[in-house]
Amino acid sequence: MTPIGLFYGTDTGFTEIVVKLFQEEFDLVAPHLLTVHNIGDTPVTTLQQYDHLIIGCPTWDIGQLQADWDKAYNALERLDLSGKQVAIFGLGDQYGYPDSYCDAIGILAKKFASRGATLVGFTSTDGYEFTHSEGVENGRFLGLALDEDNESDKSPGRVSEWVWQLVDEFDLVPFLEPA
Repeated sequence: MTPIGLFYGTDTGFTEIVVKLFQEEFDLVAPHLLTVHNIGDTPVTTLQQYDHLIIGCPTWDIGQLQADWDKAYNALERLDLSGKQVAIFGLGDQYGYPDSYCDAIGILAKKFASRGATLVGFTSTDGYEFTHSEGVENGRFLGLALDEDNESDKSPGRVSEWVWQLVDEFDLVPFLEPA
């Protein structure tokens, strides 16, 4: 089994586009590190099979989870995620919804932390324009915020930088060296 499970939900396909960026970047790093799951087609208990989790969820309307994550949200309550490292990325529209930009990051971060997971992958809010986000704590995003509506050109660079941050924070360097 791979050391990282990436779980995402998508309604419009934008999150799936970003997941492909993650797959491409991990293929450059080490193709054997990542397994991707659409949370809409995967039992929530599958999260427990991985020590390192990447969670992807867009924010819908005014601070709501994407439909598949909304369905899975209560089921997360039954999981013990102690010892798991979780990194969350979210998609949002910082100009259309500046008061709830990438709220899904914060909603899911709080839920995963309440289940015993350790959150990693925090990023700077520099370069973004929004007024409020549940995904921000102490001046940093609790993961990676992406805006495919307005800044899709920045996503490849942001994903690449974040993947390398996670390689370090997940302590995956031993997996990169040849056997």
